[in-house]
Amino acid sequence: MSDTPTPPTGHAPARRAARWRIGFDIGGTFTDFILHDAQRSEVVLHKRLTTPHDPSEAALLGLDELVAMRGIGLADVAEIVHGTTLVTNAVIERKGATLGLLTTRGFRDILEMGTEQRYDIYDLFVAFPEPLVRRDRRLEVDERVDALGRVVTPLDEASVERAVHRLVAEGCEAIAICFLHAYAHPAHEQQAAAVARRLYPQLAVSLSSEVVAEMGEYPRCVTTCANAYVQPLMAGYLGRLQAALAQRGFGGSLRLMHSAGGLVSVEAASAHPIRLLESGPAGGGLATALFGTLAGQDDVISFDMGGTTAKACLIEGGRAEIAPLMEAARVHRFTRGSGLPIKAPVIEMIEIGA
Repeated sequence: MSDTPTPPTGHAPARRAARWRIGFDIGGTFTDFILHDAQRSEVVLHKRLTTPHDPSEAALLGLDELVAMRGIGLADVAEIVHGTTLVTNAVIERKGATLGLLTTRGFRDILEMGTEQRYDIYDLFVAFPEPLVRRDRRLEVDERVDALGRVVTPLDEASVERAVHRLVAEGCEAIAICFLHAYAHPAHEQQAAAVARRLYPQLAVSLSSEVVAEMGEYPRCVTTCANAYVQPLMAGYLGRLQAALAQRGFGGSLRLMHSAGGLVSVEAASAHPIRLLESGPAGGGLATALFGTLAGQDDVISFDMGGTTAKACLIEGGRAEIAPLMEAARVHRFTRGSGLPIKAPVIEMIEIGA
């Protein structure tokens, strides 16, 4: 029996549902859970080993066990907030989708040319991360837009069709589209995406004009490729998770934490999973800022020791700094310029192997 008094208006289910909230974070080693009881201002903690072959397995088992500790069901929970390191692990471990790239004719080597800056000018054997797309899967199409967004060469849809057919025949599950100056004139990318989706509706397609609508061809292309690389993984995982929660009676809101500490819907996370690159660690930084403020300390250091990585974040004035770019999969751990530049807002922190 519920210990919440039943209101005379008959709105007991809504009142009971608003009482419970869950947060859970999938790490490389453990999946952690917390259940918040708003009525009693209490929390319940739980932990399970992560199941790398299917992270939703440990997540769902842990959620069932968590609510059972309070004698409720997932139908009683109003909101679930989810943090995860699945995106960053997939990029670092190269466990994403087989990926193809469509780009403007003459520009398929931008992923290897980069910014033409060496992070160590004295190292004759300086190394960079391997591009997420093999060179033979980077195909050029006829189109050109100038820096002001004016069309120089219209998009040749026939060349797009040929390129998409070839990439799918080679086993590509996802395609990134990154045309020159698409941030100023996205129509060509949108046309190419429409062609790809018409030919192969199951194909994951990422557009640079939607992922990073900014100048800077190299980081824009890298970020778009990274988004496409993890898109099938995250869309599949989130779809399975959402369906399993619905079967358990959960009718509340499921939201995911993004790298800058905000919350996004399942639909937004599926479309732009690269924004979840530092999803889990961001939650640790925000929690430290909150606890510091409650303790009367606005300047603190967050230290989050996981089983796979340890994270440190500086909190100044009660807030964590938000950086516009981060580097993933660095060849040299602490050397700026040795990793893949990802243009997405992220809480600024240092992350090392535990």
